[in-house]
Amino acid sequence: MALPKGKHSKARSRKRRTNWNCATPQVGVCAQCSQPKLPYRACPNCGYYKGRPVISAQAS
Repeated sequence: MALPKGKHSKARSRKRRTNWNCATPQVGVCAQCSQPKLPYRACPNCGYYKGRPVISAQAS
């Protein structure tokens, strides 16, 4: 016959959940315009990726 599960304390549950946090995204600097951008993505400011224009820059 099965036994009822015992109550898990708050500390035990919270210890298990400490690793549920999200990592902060790594941010690099665009070589063209020196604005922050995500790695392996075109710069949203100037539209360059690996020294080449890949998207048209937004008019601001």
